[in-house]
Amino acid sequence: MPTSSANATDAAKTAPSGGVQSLERAFDLLERMADAGGEVGLSELSASSGLPLPTIHRLMRTLVACGYVRQQPNRRYALGPRLIRLGESAARLLGTWARPYLARLVEETGETANMALLDGDEIVYVAQVPSKHSMRMFTEVGRRVLPHSTGVGKALLAHTPPDEVRALLARTGMPAATEKTITTPEGFLDALEQVRRAGYAVDDNEQEIGVRCLAVPVPNSPTAAAISISGPAGRVTEAATEKIVPILQEVAQDLSAALASTSAQG
Repeated sequence: MPTSSANATDAAKTAPSGGVQSLERAFDLLERMADAGGEVGLSELSASSGLPLPTIHRLMRTLVACGYVRQQPNRRYALGPRLIRLGESAARLLGTWARPYLARLVEETGETANMALLDGDEIVYVAQVPSKHSMRMFTEVGRRVLPHSTGVGKALLAHTPPDEVRALLARTGMPAATEKTITTPEGFLDALEQVRRAGYAVDDNEQEIGVRCLAVPVPNSPTAAAISISGPAGRVTEAATEKIVPILQEVAQDLSAALASTSAQG
């Protein structure tokens, strides 16, 4: 049958990278959907990807059949529930890869080290290595928090366009975890400007009284990620910050290189 033959030929085309063109296109569409908030129409995907509508329709039909995309009653397409399992497994694996680097942070700073990702509008902690001090911070792996009250949230959003940050804050609200939590969009945008200038983010008693956190993004991470250390405010002082931040930045660079190496091997 001519149509089946044409589809088979299209599916087998080799992409410039040496991979399968239809697979590359399908994953590109999934990422474009995620960038658009998880729900898009075919015309939007065509405009952003440059692919013809028939090609996009064929790819989306396959993704719907596999459960990775679902079609809404309004005919728009949304990311499907099967992606959740893949994302959770990938996040756990990313946390496993990060643990040796977090252990190095603990060894060099003495404080609890964390890794967190931006998942939708929330921060999710995917790995932690606790401090050896008897008085130490503990955040459960898998815990979700809002970005505005955390150092990792500031680090992850520091280079996000202001209008996107405002939209996120409008969706989540800005509840006060403590009396020091930033609760206005203007205040948070000012804090992000400070992060860009300084090269690191601070949570100064904003998530929990008595706790300070220092965070930096992991450069060129396959998904937006940040690492941090957290400890009692009496230990994570301004003087300690000057020593800890360069260590955080160096470990983030080393972790970034390791993740890039892993991707290249794949």
